[in-house]
Amino acid sequence: MDETLDGARLADRVSALVEAARKAGADAADAVVSRGRSTSVSVRLGKVETTQAAEGDDVSLRVFVGRRVASVSGNAQSDPVMLAERAVAMARVSPEDPYQGLADPARLAKEVRDLDLFDATVVSADELRERALAAEDAARAVPGVTNSAGAGASAGLGGMVLATSGGFLGRYLGTRFSISASVIAGEGTGMERDYDYSSRLHYADLEAAETIGRRAGERAVRRLNPRKASTGPVDVIFDPRVARGIAGHLAAAINGASVARKTSFLRDRMGQPVAHAGITVSDDPARPRGQSSRPFDGEGIAGERLLMVEKGVLNHWYLSTSAARELGLETNGRGARSGSSVVPSATNVAIEPGDAAPEAMIAALKSGFYVTEVFGQGVNMVTGEYSRGASGFWIEDGRLTHPVSEVTIASNLKDMFLRMVPASDLDRDYGVASPTLLIEGMTLAGS
Repeated sequence: MDETLDGARLADRVSALVEAARKAGADAADAVVSRGRSTSVSVRLGKVETTQAAEGDDVSLRVFVGRRVASVSGNAQSDPVMLAERAVAMARVSPEDPYQGLADPARLAKEVRDLDLFDATVVSADELRERALAAEDAARAVPGVTNSAGAGASAGLGGMVLATSGGFLGRYLGTRFSISASVIAGEGTGMERDYDYSSRLHYADLEAAETIGRRAGERAVRRLNPRKASTGPVDVIFDPRVARGIAGHLAAAINGASVARKTSFLRDRMGQPVAHAGITVSDDPARPRGQSSRPFDGEGIAGERLLMVEKGVLNHWYLSTSAARELGLETNGRGARSGSSVVPSATNVAIEPGDAAPEAMIAALKSGFYVTEVFGQGVNMVTGEYSRGASGFWIEDGRLTHPVSEVTIASNLKDMFLRMVPASDLDRDYGVASPTLLIEGMTLAGS
């Protein structure tokens, strides 16, 4: 894969947009070019289903006229003068917004850190096909697997160039490679599906296709012949695949934009305990090879590692410049470009590990529910109410016994965080990472 960001040319492009905006009457402006390239192959039952390639360059210009702001989007061939004049004209008739504006020039990154996000390995569509087929073959070879939902492999890159009238000009480029497989075990009404995948920034870091396929097959077979569980209170252990979703809910609850709009159930809890004393949540935009790493945010600020929650106490919101101003605070470099606007966003967020191995956590339960999958949209971020369909395995006398499906688990995220205990098995190779989590005292609705 070639480094095709054309950094110098695109830097000239965004600089020209900012200059055109100032000439058109903007008091301040920033411009960004986002570039993406991807190739993907999907297979099913040993045959290629799709081979796709995509590429695109998206340009956005944001202008400020007094306290009024407007944004326009285009492509790399758009006329900068036309875009600038249109954006300024729109800003002049927009309502005033006292919180909008560029980041403080003193906060801008002085250099672009090398976070090892780019891998120059060239991966052909033929090689992607072979890896997808190898993953599916390994999955289908597992005894009990009866069908395939498909496998896939992809390679891509993405990057951005940002220029501001405050004096910032920076660019970065990252790559991403992935392999996945999904298969079905059993027959008729007793069929069960499961999956596995690997996604990394560097091709050599991907797990073997055969390993991914075998795990997908084994997981599907383990789910055969599930039972329902009895309705009542239950201690729940969340597999890391599901626990990452819990970490995502926590990150969403401390997003500064939601706090400013009073749509988060944690909006009034800064400096107070919001989780069990064993819970620390870190966020690190500068982690080398991190899935969500970035040398600077969407406004040109180099964010630093923060403990968002430390020993259960809430320390920080995720803040962009506008969200911070609305809350009377300073940005912490978590602004992300979203179309032509900037919103607060997590980077590499992780619930830090505890001391107990997941096996010991399971062994300590007389009875409980080990959850491997949840589904449904039953999470209310305004109130914290949590109700999801779930499947997994019943815990009896400290060991996993039979599979369980067609049940619902419910609680409130406020209570769940306060009862949450982390195991020791954190895998940081995810943008949102979590170890196995134990949450006591949830409610199970079953038979």
